[in-house]
Amino acid sequence: MIFTDTHTHLYSEAFDDDRIEIVKKAIDAGVQRFFLPAIDSTFTESMIALEEEFPEHMFLMTGLHPTHVKDNYLDEIAHVEEMLSKHKYYAIGEIGIDLYWDKSFVKQQQEAFRMQIKIAKREKLPIVIHCRDAFDEVFEILEEEKADELFGIFHCFTGSKEQALRAIGYNLKLGIGGVATFKNGKIDQFLNEIAIEHIVLETDAPYLAPVPFRGKRNESAYLVNVATKLATIYNRSLAEIAEITTTNSKAVFGI
Repeated sequence: MIFTDTHTHLYSEAFDDDRIEIVKKAIDAGVQRFFLPAIDSTFTESMIALEEEFPEHMFLMTGLHPTHVKDNYLDEIAHVEEMLSKHKYYAIGEIGIDLYWDKSFVKQQQEAFRMQIKIAKREKLPIVIHCRDAFDEVFEILEEEKADELFGIFHCFTGSKEQALRAIGYNLKLGIGGVATFKNGKIDQFLNEIAIEHIVLETDAPYLAPVPFRGKRNESAYLVNVATKLATIYNRSLAEIAEITTTNSKAVFGI
């Protein structure tokens, strides 16, 4: 079985003490493909270093995370453009709007999101969306930018069935992670009504560890726990979940 973690921050400081061991543990568990979303320019070197350490397993994205949108956001987007000219990237992400932590840069977040969607469409790359307390704001911009060239993943999807169907309508897969295993996660209550062809797996490590590791540091090996939950939800074997969701990830990332 080959699992694909479509969203993991393995370059994070949270893994500085045992990064290589954590990656090897995940590979041994069957997680063979790791897609690394960007945060901002300060992480670029560490992301590339991890790719060089595991070139057959690591696949990079570039982008500006909404919680890191500040007054210098145009410089950060210029860095995204520069990196696209220098290095191979498989998506523009993670990008979007986050109104949970700080609303003081909401206008800049919206503009950065629009700009990066346009870059993705120009480069024919998928987008990977971060959305927290901002479904209306994210959907408004997706509606403005919708096109055949717009596609990707709605990362860490935690919305309603109606919001899930709306996201799918914009050519977006739903990134499903540890929240699906939470008692109060809610998405497990309707996920079986969403065709599995629209689902990809993720951990968002080091965040949002699934049960029974909730509250601890998440890691990519725990993707198997998420897949096991989906096997129950969809009444499929674990091998089927691995195969289908990996196929779905290939449809998004082209690899």
